[in-house]
Amino acid sequence: MRFELLVDSPMKKRETKKLTPERLQQFGFAYAPPLIISAAVNNKVFDTLEGGAKTVEQLKNKTGASARGLRAIMDALVGLELLKKDRQSRYSLTPESEAFLISEKPGTLAGFFGSILPVMTSRWLRLTDIVRDGRPVVAVNQETEGTEFFSQLVETIIPMSYPGAQKLADHLKVAKAKRDRFDFIEGDLLQANFGSGYDVATLGHILHSEGEQRSRQLLKKTFRALKSGGTIAIAEWLVNDDRTKPLPSLMFSVQMLVNTEKGDTFSFNEIKKWLEDAGFKKVRKLEAPGPSPLILATKP
Repeated sequence: MRFELLVDSPMKKRETKKLTPERLQQFGFAYAPPLIISAAVNNKVFDTLEGGAKTVEQLKNKTGASARGLRAIMDALVGLELLKKDRQSRYSLTPESEAFLISEKPGTLAGFFGSILPVMTSRWLRLTDIVRDGRPVVAVNQETEGTEFFSQLVETIIPMSYPGAQKLADHLKVAKAKRDRFDFIEGDLLQANFGSGYDVATLGHILHSEGEQRSRQLLKKTFRALKSGGTIAIAEWLVNDDRTKPLPSLMFSVQMLVNTEKGDTFSFNEIKKWLEDAGFKKVRKLEAPGPSPLILATKP
């Protein structure tokens, strides 16, 4: 009986993974899905399908859009798993699109894809110039430029077509009338008089639009407004200390470049230092739904 021992030569080269342009090609079409969703929202595709499965011709008759255009975007939406298509070529909603892309449902993203996204996309097309100049085409965190943008943004979050939205608007009017319970202070964050003696202060996605200097000033001002033992709660898009991840927060930093004068995304440790410099203690994280944990700190 004969045995053979096979040993790989140390000189044998290891096979390396072949480089291909596939990943870059995928990036090249990354703009397509959100714009396809936007076109579907604005042509009432999801709203029309809420009543049940329909063919292209039926959707054409309901929406007034072209058969060619509808077929193209709806087939793509099937590929994106936002629509289903049966053997009779009828299209229907998926649980995801039914929950989040019907315009009159609570929690809908239809307003974002239909109106806010096209505005933001048009500004991103100027990114090459913005990187060169270091300045946005339009700074949406400035009062004159941002009024229309944020008015539209609020309407997409709480459109008046929502059941109960009118009640909410009425409640806000009532709340403003009850000055014994609520105070509404208008004006620049750094100029308005916050008062003092508060138990809790919340900053919900504010720091990223303000940049470091104004954020530090705001935290100091908020510190003065809290009473001893009071807590600040900050919601933000956080990056790691090396600014290498997470990707959504890094991309949001570019969003701030495109839309603000000084805005950026920051790490927990950066914000922690700002809070401590302002006088806060016990800076910690609290896990919460959203892109990042909450940051809490206490006034001694």
